Amino acid sequence: MMDLTIIIVSFKSGKILDRCLSSIDAKYPVIVVENSQDQTLKLNLEKKYTNVKCFMTDENLGYGKANNLGIEKARTKNVLILNPDTELKKNTIEELEKFSSKNPDYAIIAPMIYNQINKGDDNQNTNNSPYEVKEVKGFAVMMNKAVVTKIGLFDENFFLYFEEIDLCRRVIKNKKKIYVVPSALVLHYGGKSHDKTFDFQMELSRNWHYMWSKYYFYKKHFGILLSIFKIFPNFISSVIKFVLFSVLNKKNLKKIYFCRMNGIYNSMIGRKAWYRPQISQ
Repeated sequence: MMDLTIIIVSFKSGKILDRCLSSIDAKYPVIVVENSQDQTLKLNLEKKYTNVKCFMTDENLGYGKANNLGIEKARTKNVLILNPDTELKKNTIEELEKFSSKNPDYAIIAPMIYNQINKGDDNQNTNNSPYEVKEVKGFAVMMNKAVVTKIGLFDENFFLYFEEIDLCRRVIKNKKKIYVVPSALVLHYGGKSHDKTFDFQMELSRNWHYMWSKYYFYKKHFGILLSIFKIFPNFISSVIKFVLFSVLNKKNLKKIYFCRMNGIYNSMIGRKAWYRPQISQ
């Protein structure tokens, strides 16, 4: 059995989280970090799954900071970070274990996205053998805890988006290895990490934070001039669409594009990623 803890950060994930947990072998400990104060969820999860420990946060910490909390609480050599809208295939962990045992100094290993095989995804090869990459998507990644902790965990300035790309850049900069293991498969439903009741509020939050994080990421790694160059077309497009949808009285689209340009503005003037979805705890 692999020395592994599985970490899932959730926020109002409901039945979606239940589907993810049901795909995990009960012999592996699972830490759920719930970014709301849903005590009923905690009680239900820990009653239904004997291998699950659910930690409630005092506030919505975001993806990176909540994952860091889970990583720090894990007492195993390896941690597997999953989004709530993922589902492991039967042998996913065994295939990751097989590869990691032969490469014990790895930093990050990612499984293959099962539902994107043969659909033009660049993150794959044709002979099913593991291969090195410079970055992976953050919805399913296994980390060598000691190696990644030494490099530095997720940058907690990111609330949502770009935090895994930032981490991968730092891993490569420190001359450590990132791999994809095609024989380890995971389903990813994409954008389904929360109850559909909150879709619009979450859409506003995603747009705000994607823009905030994009500017912050480029500023951090490439400097102010390139970050402005990268973000300027997004800002102009958001302003134009905000004005257009205001004239057309398309209230929801108007709010989305206001969030996009507001996220850019706040990032450019150095404000923290403060926006939170307007959902009761």
